[in-house]
Amino acid sequence: MATLPYNIVLCGFMGCGKSTVGKRLARRLEVPFVDMDQYIEQQAGRKISEIFASEGEAAFREMEYRCAQELSRSGGSVIATGGGALTFARNREALKHNGTIVLLNPPLYIIKRRLCGDTTRPLLNRPDREKAMEELYHKRLPLYREAADITVAAKGTPGAVCKEILQALGLEEAGGNS
Repeated sequence: MATLPYNIVLCGFMGCGKSTVGKRLARRLEVPFVDMDQYIEQQAGRKISEIFASEGEAAFREMEYRCAQELSRSGGSVIATGGGALTFARNREALKHNGTIVLLNPPLYIIKRRLCGDTTRPLLNRPDREKAMEELYHKRLPLYREAADITVAAKGTPGAVCKEILQALGLEEAGGNS
């Protein structure tokens, strides 16, 4: 595979498959994979939940913006954004600078099934988890759609979603192997 001249930036609600699909897509394209949340944790030396607890969401969002700026300086990577990253215009602008944004958009019922029992999401660790998830999903979805250059349904297996992305980007013909 030739060098990818731009980044493929995956966005969508938590649990939509950005990290899982992103890793597979990067392997398929033979390019680096970067999970923005993990990148921030490495830079900060602590978990995102700890950053939220000790410094608050605003401090985390500032770290996220700096990360978006750094990652957009070069092309050739698959980047999985955090669920809230592209709800901020400055992050969208930074990542679009050298990237194609792909929205992974499975239905909410699939996301709920995937996140069942997941306690690692700071914004969902509350007594009204189900209501909070629905409200956040409906608030963020229009922003994801606005940011996206391409939208894929992301209902199938990670391999099927990867293939769907490659076809949408014109990097694989329909019926090709992944």
